[in-house]
Amino acid sequence: MENADTLNYSLIFGQALKARRMALSVSQEELAYRAGVDRTFVSRIERGIRQPTITTIFSLSQALEISASELVKDVESLAAGTQSP
Repeated sequence: MENADTLNYSLIFGQALKARRMALSVSQEELAYRAGVDRTFVSRIERGIRQPTITTIFSLSQALEISASELVKDVESLAAGTQSP
């Protein structure tokens, strides 16, 4: 795994979020509605421009019908290079 200082966790989290969203065949708008956030916020997270708070991570996870720990595991897997985005 790369040095934590060289990894862009915002971008990796966005990739993991998008992969989970696409697996459910849910639009950004629908995910945002389910999670109680704005659609543009979901877009910015997926592009690595914004970072979600822990509260938002739990809301997004619930909207994706997974646990927050599963979403974080996805991020860890992507960061380690063991899972494709």
